[in-house]
Order: sequence, then structure tokens, then C-alpha cells
Amino acid sequence: MPALLPTGRPLTGPHLRLTPFAASDAEDLAPLLADPALYAAGYVIHRRPRDPDDALALARERCVDVAAPDGGGSGRVCYAIRLAADTALGQTGTLVGTSSFGDCDLARESGHLGWTLYGRRWWGTVVNPEAKLLLLTEAFETLGYGRVKIQTDVLNTRSQAAIAKLGAVREGVLRRETAREDGSWRDTVVFSVVIDEWPAVKAGLQARTSRLP
Repeated sequence: MPALLPTGRPLTGPHLRLTPFAASDAEDLAPLLADPALYAAGYVIHRRPRDPDDALALARERCVDVAAPDGGGSGRVCYAIRLAADTALGQTGTLVGTSSFGDCDLARESGHLGWTLYGRRWWGTVVNPEAKLLLLTEAFETLGYGRVKIQTDVLNTRSQAAIAKLGAVREGVLRRETAREDGSWRDTVVFSVVIDEWPAVKAGLQARTSRLP
């Protein structure tokens, strides 16, 4: 089938529920954006909030304006990621992060899974593999994509390790590809999953989400 733009329909797993980011989600995202630990790992693509009000403004700027498909070629949807049940991870409805699917090229059946961040409480938990499982399943099995790109800053070694653990293949480094918040230029490490690899990647993610807290 031809590839489709994402619709922004809710995606639900055992631990998580992903919905298009709404204005009401911004207040819950702001504290995550204000955590210095987020930037210590190399996450420097946007400015660091100066204070709580600036963190709220950044949350709105980053997610609210791109929360629904734009009807054009990129079709980016930004998702709020919340807990779907009361577990050791927290209470039902707690916002744990955000991620997006966009840069959609329908002719090439290619999209980009990125713009991702999680609060540090949930680093190394089931949150990232389950969110990726939900989003990649949507991309490959519902929307008809043949390739999904995942990328990160060359400085962000934690993110690179997490992407590799998903089963994505490292393609290379785009040098001087994006400006960072401080005016320096980012080298971007590019990974991808293609449709022929998806069954193995899916099985790996399902195994991880069945045993991780």
C-alpha cells in the first residue's frame, strides 16, 4: 500500500498511552525540560529554560504548534507520552516524555522518528522501548513506511546507545548538520530501521517490554 501521513490516533501499550500533544500537556512537560540532567547528556538542540515560565514557553513552542498533522509533505505529529496504568513507574496519566513522527516522504516511504525526550526518572526503563514499539508498529504496519530514520547528536552517547539497543542500524554521521543552541554546529548520527528488518526489531522490542519495569 502507499505510505500515508500519520493521523495522530492514540497508541496504547501495557505501560504507555501516546496521544497528540495538546496545550494542556505543556505544564507537565515544562519540569522535564527544566531538568539540567537532560542537557548534560548532550541534548542541546533547543535553548535551556531560564526559569519555570520559560520552560513552559519552550514546551508550548516545541510541541503544541506541531501537535497535529500539517496536511503537507512532512506530516509531523508530536505525541505526549503518559503512563497507562499504575505501576512502579508512577501513577496513571503521568507525563513521562514526548516523541514525534515526521519528515514524511510518501514517495520514498520514509519517515523520521525523533524529537524525543523523557524525564530522567524513566531513563533505562520500559518507557523508551515500548514507545518505540508503538510508534514503529504504527509506521510500518499501519502507515506503510519502508524506512524509519532515528538520529541524535554525536555528543549524546546515551541516546546513541539507546537507539542501537533498539536494533536500528547506524548509517553514518552527517557533519555540521544542525545548529545547536549555543551557535556551534552539530554532527548528527543517523540510524534507521527498514521494513525487512522490522520483524526482528519488533520481536526484540516485544521481548524487552515484557521483562523491563
